[in-house]
Amino acid sequence: MAHPVNDHALDVIFRDGRSYNGFQDKDVPEVLVRAVYDLAKMGPTSANCSPARFIFVSSTEGKERLLPLVSQGNQQKVKEAKWSVIIAYDMEFQEKIPKLFPHNPSAKTWFDNNREETAFRNGSLQSAYFLMAARSLGLDTGPMSGFDMDGVNKEFFEGQDGEEKNWRANWICNLGYGDKSTIFARSPRLHFDEACRIV
Repeated sequence: MAHPVNDHALDVIFRDGRSYNGFQDKDVPEVLVRAVYDLAKMGPTSANCSPARFIFVSSTEGKERLLPLVSQGNQQKVKEAKWSVIIAYDMEFQEKIPKLFPHNPSAKTWFDNNREETAFRNGSLQSAYFLMAARSLGLDTGPMSGFDMDGVNKEFFEGQDGEEKNWRANWICNLGYGDKSTIFARSPRLHFDEACRIV
């Protein structure tokens, strides 16, 4: 039986973790970004289907492609963040199931009738793991949904020669070291009895 993590870990990941609107001018090495993915990929998905895909944008060229596609209120956030991650899901995720679920390769057919639903649900689940993994490794996050989804799909996925042609954007997460002056006071959360039922 696993032991609970300590209170400090819970503070970092949940209680004190915030969504940042601005970031410090402090480098985030690629090795750390890779470590975030390597931690996030360990979270569970249906039949280990793992449909989430990630485009890590850090170059000047990449930012120039992305900036016109995010809402005006989010453009400065993208400019400041050392990394902006387009979190997507793969509409052909089933092709990797024989590798990812080797004890039952026929699981590839389990999702024939709900492929998009499975890709979106499990990709969203993985994107939450990604956010928690980033916080766990000392990075701050700025999740965003204010962007032109069709535009991002056309610019980064559709028409590509590789597997990316089957990817679809879900949301964008800025990564870096947050500027605490850019966060709001924490908003309220629902109490247990407001959001939960025991049956």
